[in-house]
Amino acid sequence: MSVLDPNPKNGQKTLVTILGVMLGITVVIGVIATLASP
Repeated sequence: MSVLDPNPKNGQKTLVTILGVMLGITVVIGVIATLASP
């Protein structure tokens, strides 16, 4: 079972989605912080 399974089971797909959202939020916060800093 690789993480990048083309047809992941529901639980794994949910986990990957959650990780992706967390990573996306982190990137957005980083960009906002960079733009907001003087």
